[in-house]
Amino acid sequence: MPELLFNRADVTLANWRTVPYSRWSFEHVSEIVPSAIIPGARGGDSTGPIGLGALSGISFTGLKGAPSLLPDFLTESETDEFVVMKDGRVIADWSAPHSDPMRPHIIFSVSKSLTGLLGGIIADGGLLSFESPISRYVPEVGGSAYADATVQQLFDMEVSVDFVESYLDTSGGFERYRRSTGWNPEKPGDPAPDLKSFICAIGKGTGAHGERHAYRSPNTDLAGIVLERAAGARFASLLSDHLWKAIGAGADAVVTVDRIGTARAAGGISATAPDLALVGDIVRRRGAGIVSEDFIAGLWSRKRREAWKNGDQLELFPEGSYRNYWYETGAGELTAIGIHGQWIWIHPESETVIVKLSSQRLPVDPSLDHAIVRMMRAICA
Repeated sequence: MPELLFNRADVTLANWRTVPYSRWSFEHVSEIVPSAIIPGARGGDSTGPIGLGALSGISFTGLKGAPSLLPDFLTESETDEFVVMKDGRVIADWSAPHSDPMRPHIIFSVSKSLTGLLGGIIADGGLLSFESPISRYVPEVGGSAYADATVQQLFDMEVSVDFVESYLDTSGGFERYRRSTGWNPEKPGDPAPDLKSFICAIGKGTGAHGERHAYRSPNTDLAGIVLERAAGARFASLLSDHLWKAIGAGADAVVTVDRIGTARAAGGISATAPDLALVGDIVRRRGAGIVSEDFIAGLWSRKRREAWKNGDQLELFPEGSYRNYWYETGAGELTAIGIHGQWIWIHPESETVIVKLSSQRLPVDPSLDHAIVRMMRAICA
């Protein structure tokens, strides 16, 4: 078992997302933030690690433009767990010395992509309409930015909101949002509301809904509430029943919840890398009978290309698009991305799915992101 290099008491709600504590806490989030279990099928493949094999020799342009070999880059990019799946079979894996591959690892905004798939499944069952207003399912949004937005705009990050996504914020709206989720310690002189109340108080931004891609995490937390209302069950149960058990997940996942049990659908899920590869593989296989083929085809449709071009994430994938919380790169790939280095990468042409879970010290590192994309493409090639 990996050795803890500091006292457990040193890890607090105030520092759990910072190095060195994150190398432990990212696999023990439920000890820090209240969490709900997402039961899997259990009893999955237990063949043990197989290593990188021939992939060890893959070379690509790493950080600072220098050539890099895969094992070196995984260490340099602060990777915790790494899995490569080819045609539904794991062909390579890697774990950092401090990491336990059997423990669920927080996936941050990859949670959004799982929420998107869950939305597709619930819509396939006739319980959710993407064209309906959000207020049909959550009337409490009346008077907020979300009052006149549709569910589809919510899932495509095209809601105009007066909210700034600032991961390093220590005193503004984003920090208050994190306190509402239970992720940051409370401030006695300025208490935050519960998560739903926080979301329902967000005002409208400049411009109309649907004009531009505006990546804002509270959108997906609200999407989780929409799914609960539409399907009549809690988020963790829905994800377990409709996705986690259906893919044959070998381990339970967990999702953080706020003080009244609202799930952090935007970033609170923890899961193992092999189970995330299974998720990626059902997307690669056009839904595999779990999600409808039409919904998966929509992820590739580029219907919202203009909104993406007008948005705030164009730098990573200039020719890409965004649909239902999944990135389409413009080069034949789909990907789910979370801060601190969490990735699911899907390349159907080579039948490849790659999962990278990390404890990168910076939430967002554009130069590192570009190097990771080069790594993914080198493996798929």
